[in-house]
This record gives sequence, structure tokens and C-alpha cells, in this order.
Amino acid sequence: MSIQTIEDTTVKAFPAKPAEVIAFTAKARRRFDPIVIAGKLASALVPPAIVIALMLVVWQIACSSPTASLPPPSQVWNEAYDLIAHPFFNNGPQDIGLAWRVLISLQRVAIGFGLAAIVGVALGALVGQSIWAMRGLDPVFQILRTVPPLAWLPLSLAAFRDSSPSALFVIFITSIWPIIINTAVGVRNIPEDYRNVARILRLNQFEFFVKIMVPAAAPYIFTGLRIGIGLSWLAIVAAEMLTGGVGIGFFIWDAWNSSRLPDIIVALAYIGVTGFCLDRLVAAVGAFVTRGTTAK
Repeated sequence: MSIQTIEDTTVKAFPAKPAEVIAFTAKARRRFDPIVIAGKLASALVPPAIVIALMLVVWQIACSSPTASLPPPSQVWNEAYDLIAHPFFNNGPQDIGLAWRVLISLQRVAIGFGLAAIVGVALGALVGQSIWAMRGLDPVFQILRTVPPLAWLPLSLAAFRDSSPSALFVIFITSIWPIIINTAVGVRNIPEDYRNVARILRLNQFEFFVKIMVPAAAPYIFTGLRIGIGLSWLAIVAAEMLTGGVGIGFFIWDAWNSSRLPDIIVALAYIGVTGFCLDRLVAAVGAFVTRGTTAK
């Protein structure tokens, strides 16, 4: 049988509707149209670029006076050019680029936040599922979550007698509360029909947790994770200023002691961009897992 015969047979067996073909073609063109893609990128990048440019201009004008206490952007560029242009240099244990310092801080955040995510989801599920657990634990959580991150640092240093686990504990204790609270709210809002299905299927507690509870509460869980990752990044920078090491927080404190304000400003830019990327990463994972039902 020839290819033409196969095509004719296929067309006769499955005739395509003209309207459907046109709609599909138009959709495919819209999806891969470079002009549309360029327009979306421009709409996403141009407004913040304009705002940043205006901020730099205002900053330059405001700090150009000889009596200004802060350096203008031109001075920051001239004095901290090596930090900006070479973020991955490595000249020794204490003389490394800002990118390496950010990665070291991110490693601590990954450990502390990972533990907080595991424990927070488990405790949140317990509080949301059990009315007695909610009555007993929720007041305690509400009190502890108002304690500032650095207030935990002296206690953690006294307990662990080492700066590294102390910093991890500060990250953990700072980021766990929004995860617990949002998970508990999500579990309490699970539709009763889901619980009835679990009873009909005779799911045990573990199966109910994995197959019903976590998927249903996922939008709330990832909202808590987004808040928690931001608090983790705030906590590690503050903790490193006091505990030392080679992280980005200690670099800012060391630069302040050496009166290197341009270096501090560059480090703050690194911190802000990294925090934004962490938030976008968790949001992207949440949108993928929950099929776009999490808050963006």
C-alpha cells in the first residue's frame, strides 16, 4: 500500500473539521510566535529596568555631594568592580568571591529550611487534623513565632557551643512557623467529601496523609514554604553577621568594620537577587505540583 493510499484512508476514516484545524494552527502559531514571546519578555523586563534606572539616577544625584554619607553608584562601580566582575575568584579560605559566599550561605539555608519543611508539614498536618492538638499547640506556636530570629542565637550558641549548628537552628526555628500555620489551615479546609472517600476506601493514616491530605493542602503548604524560604534567607544573613564564617552575612559585617561601604552595597544586591530567585524557585515548584493553584 502506497503512502498516498494510507493518507487517503486516514483522511476518510478521521475527517478533520476545518474549524478545528484552523484553531489548532492558530494556537500553535501563537505558542511559538517569536514576536509574542518577545513582547511578553519586554513587558516583564522593561518596567523593572526603567524603575531600577530611575532609582540609580536619583541615587547618583542624591549622593554626589562631597558631604554625602553614602557612595553614589559610580563610586560603587569603581571601588567594588572586582566583586561585581569576578564573583567566583578564590584566593584563599577567607578571600573568595561573593558568589562562593552566597553558595555557602545557601548550603546552610538548604539544610535548615529542609528540616523546617519536613517538621513543619508534619506538625501542621497534626494540628490541622486533630482538634486537641490544635488547642494545645496553636497557642504555643503563636507565641514562639513572634520571637525575632536573632533572639534565638544566644540560646542556640549556649546549647550547641558551635556557630554552624547554631546558625542552622536559627534558620529552622525562624522558617518553621509559617509552614506549620499554612499547612494546618490547608488541612482544616480539606473538603469533607475527600474524607468520606478515604473512609470508603479504608485508607490508613499514612495513606490518607500521602494520597489525600498532602495533595489537597498543597496550595497552602507551598504558600507557607514561600514565606519560610524568605525568612530563612533573612535569618542566615543576620546569624552569619554574629557567628562569623565565610558566608555573605559575615562578609557584610567584615566590610562594615573595614569601612568598605561599596562592598556592602554590592553584597546587598547579591542578597536581594538571591532571595528573589529562591522565592521564584519555590513558586515555580509549587505551581508545577499544584497545577498553578498556588499564589504567584
